[in-house]
Amino acid sequence: MCIYRLWVINNKKINYLIIMIFHLIMSYYNNISSGYDELYKEEQLNKIKLILQNVKINSEDKILDVGCGTGVSWDLIPTQNIVGIDPSNELIEKSKHKKNMILGKAEKMPLRDNEFDVVISLTAIHNFEDIKKGLIEIKRVGKDKFALSILKKSKKLDFIKKEINKLFKVKKEINEGKDIIFII
Repeated sequence: MCIYRLWVINNKKINYLIIMIFHLIMSYYNNISSGYDELYKEEQLNKIKLILQNVKINSEDKILDVGCGTGVSWDLIPTQNIVGIDPSNELIEKSKHKKNMILGKAEKMPLRDNEFDVVISLTAIHNFEDIKKGLIEIKRVGKDKFALSILKKSKKLDFIKKEINKLFKVKKEINEGKDIIFII
């Protein structure tokens, strides 16, 4: 009984710490929002180019970008039918695409099942408050084409790779500089 109580107490502390870390990360992105595109544009464009070489996207496809930031890579995607979701209001406000963006978290997307032909997430998964739940949501809202990139230096890399391989049938892994891109 005593061990169980200790585990419950520690589990609550861990959940609290995860929430605090998530809020610190969001605070970071809110603080750098004015220079976000300058900081990340080049690497995000490189990733989207690799994705477009490996995932066929038609002009009528409906795309979801999870952890979209400012949507800096959207101009390269060959469709105007793009929706983004991000938990940072400041990044969304800085975007020229903000009318197509939703303020929200990957873990609880206000979207229909199988709504999107293609779901992408560029270097955002390691920032999810609950990675497993976020990946399950990505799978729920997507049909059959996914491109997910993970920061290689993330301490959560092995866990994320394991969860992706459990939930999806990975067609290809692309080693891209700082990230691994999963084509699903």
